[in-house]
Amino acid sequence: MDRIYAPWRSKYFSLPHEEGCLFCRLQQAERDEEIGILRRGAHWYVVLNIFPYTNGHIMVVAVRHIERLGEMTPEEGAELVSLLAVSERAIDEVYRPEGLNIGVNRGVSAGAGVVGHLHFHLCPRWPGDTNFMTAISETRVVSEDLEASYLKLKPHFEDEDRL
Repeated sequence: MDRIYAPWRSKYFSLPHEEGCLFCRLQQAERDEEIGILRRGAHWYVVLNIFPYTNGHIMVVAVRHIERLGEMTPEEGAELVSLLAVSERAIDEVYRPEGLNIGVNRGVSAGAGVVGHLHFHLCPRWPGDTNFMTAISETRVVSEDLEASYLKLKPHFEDEDRL
């Protein structure tokens, strides 16, 4: 197979390069649904990854521009764990994955796409999701539109009793 068509992704490849930190800019958005923010907390926010590895790939991002875990306050640490738990539950309920990668890539050498602003990835996993497409052609197939992911996940972040 020489081509995979996913025309809905074309808008992300044509985004203009902007100076400064992407995650700091995202916080300034007036309409969360336009950029995929699922939940805003006092110290962290939850957002869809616009270049997902799998359906339902989300991130928990620090509001404050910090790079290391050791820079967090106790309040930031407590809210982080709470939002990671809510995010895990939402992914489990919506996508029913057989596994879940939760992690941090700190620094370019570790694979960070946004360097210097602490964020955690939650990536649902299924048997065979890393198949020949990834191994041979360095291509991932994501079968769900980001708007559909947002609409499925958003209700799981609105219930205050879940936090």
